Amino acid sequence: MLDYLKIGGIISTHGLKGEVKVFPTTEDVRRYDDLDTVYIEMPHGRLPVHVEHVRYFKNLVIVKFRGLNRIEDVQPYLKHDLYVSREDAIELKENEYFVGDVIGLKTITDDGRILGTLEDVLETGANDVYVISSAEDPKKEILLPVIRDVILEINPEEGYMKVHMLPGLE
Repeated sequence: MLDYLKIGGIISTHGLKGEVKVFPTTEDVRRYDDLDTVYIEMPHGRLPVHVEHVRYFKNLVIVKFRGLNRIEDVQPYLKHDLYVSREDAIELKENEYFVGDVIGLKTITDDGRILGTLEDVLETGANDVYVISSAEDPKKEILLPVIRDVILEINPEEGYMKVHMLPGLE
């Protein structure tokens, strides 16, 4: 399981006083209101920065980091992702998982067959869809709806997910 979870990406500066525009990658965009420390992913590691204030504009979050008061101070962080530590992540309900915790899980059918590896999560209107790369043919993708009849068990700690293949899914 991941120690840090991605919550957005810095896409540009905003004004001259050190604010940045962030494209949020979290379901609850208002979670930025409660943040104190975030981490900017840099080539040499994650840089902790403290959030001074946030505001919202259209589908973006305008963030001001403490101590970064000029446009020149934030320019090195453009096009870099923002993370929070797992301790600062939002609380999940029962049977909810962070996308980063399920990507890479080995997918096994309820009859013991290795189906493949969970590669991506597609968000649709009704329910999410897991994209599995087939163990038999890595170029083939298997799409599984995230519903109780199909997804039987998710175990990120052990690195696997157990599924039931309804007719027509393969």
